[in-house]
Amino acid sequence: MTDCPLCQVELQLVAEDASTELIWRGDDCRIVLINDPDLPGFCRVIWNHHIAEMTDLSYGEREHLMTLVFAVEEAVRLVMHPDKVNLASLGNMVPHIHWHIIPRYKDDAFFPGSVWSQRTQETLASTLAERKRLAKGLPSAIKSAIAALH
Repeated sequence: MTDCPLCQVELQLVAEDASTELIWRGDDCRIVLINDPDLPGFCRVIWNHHIAEMTDLSYGEREHLMTLVFAVEEAVRLVMHPDKVNLASLGNMVPHIHWHIIPRYKDDAFFPGSVWSQRTQETLASTLAERKRLAKGLPSAIKSAIAALH
């Protein structure tokens, strides 16, 4: 799909893009860490092929995808110590299967709403700096979680 931003981004561009860090890539999926200044530790699991709906995947593909989503969630919880983790797969703006794994805190800019809602508060700069420091440990933790699956 030429107009799909997830299809347009080639592996080399993702790796060089300062707003997104490629953590892991397999034959069917890739995992990226989003450089969101308000939400350190925000990850996405993206299906590599342009498919819009989960039910377009085979049962085995669905299981594989969700196993990766859960491995990322587990790593996010271990490394980031959030109050809650949000899992979301909307696709309204980008109809290409991808899951958001977002560590949430009671003091984050959007709490208690979704990360796509209006800001409700400001997080202390020192708190965000500490969370950014923690997020640097996510690539290693995610790779370890995926290696443990095999």
